[in-house]
Amino acid sequence: MASRGSARPNGLGQTKICQFKLVLLGDMAVGKSSLVLRFVKGQFDEFQETTIGGERTQASGKMINCPLAPMAAFLAQSVCLDNTTVKFEIWDTAGQERYHSLAPMYYRGAQAAIVVFDITKPETFERAKAWVKELQRQASPNIVIALAGNKSDLAERRMVEYEEAQTYAEDTGLLFMETSAKTAMNVNELFLAIAKKMPKTDTQNPTHAARHRGVNLHNAEAQSSRGCCGN
Repeated sequence: MASRGSARPNGLGQTKICQFKLVLLGDMAVGKSSLVLRFVKGQFDEFQETTIGGERTQASGKMINCPLAPMAAFLAQSVCLDNTTVKFEIWDTAGQERYHSLAPMYYRGAQAAIVVFDITKPETFERAKAWVKELQRQASPNIVIALAGNKSDLAERRMVEYEEAQTYAEDTGLLFMETSAKTAMNVNELFLAIAKKMPKTDTQNPTHAARHRGVNLHNAEAQSSRGCCGN
C-alpha cells in the first residue's frame, strides 16, 4: 500500500467512522479490478488478471484465502471526508456471464455500487444498463449507484459518446464519470462522490479512528501523496 500522510481533518476525538459495502459490476475486461487497484494501492497493472475469486485482498496488500468468494475479490479502503472517515468494503465481481447468477449474493446488502463499462465497446454500455436495471429492481432501495465509463485514455477509439452516457445517467438517477485506471483520471473523484452521497452515521466507535487509514481525496491531483485519517 502506498505511504500515507498523517493529517487529521478535525482531530481524532471528533472523527466519525462510517462503514459501507460497495460492489463493482460490469462486463469482463472493462477494468473493474484495475479501478479498484488504482484506488486502493495507487497502482496500475497493464496485464491485470481476470477476477475469478478465491482470494481476499486487503488494503494492506495482504492476500487471504477466501473460498467463500468464488467470483469476487475483496478489498478495503477509507477516504477522509471532513470529520468523517468513510470506510468502503469493496467487492470486485467477475464479469463472466457464467457467474451472473451469483451476483446477488454480492450486491445484496450493498449501500453502493459502481457499474463499469468500456467506452470503446458499446456492448459493455448496454450490459451496464442491464446491471443498473437489476440493481434498481433487486438491490437495496437506497443504494447509491455510480456509472463509470472506463478507459478514457483510449478516447481516440471511443464508441460510446460522453453525452449519451451522461444523459442516460441523469435520466436514471446515477452518478456518472468517465475514468481511466491507467492514468488515474477521476478514480479518486468517483469514490469521493460516492462517499459524499452516503449517510454519515457512526458505524464504529470513534475512539478506534486511529486504526483505520484513509485516503484524503480533497487533493486528488497528488496521487502519490494521499493523506489519511489516522496514524
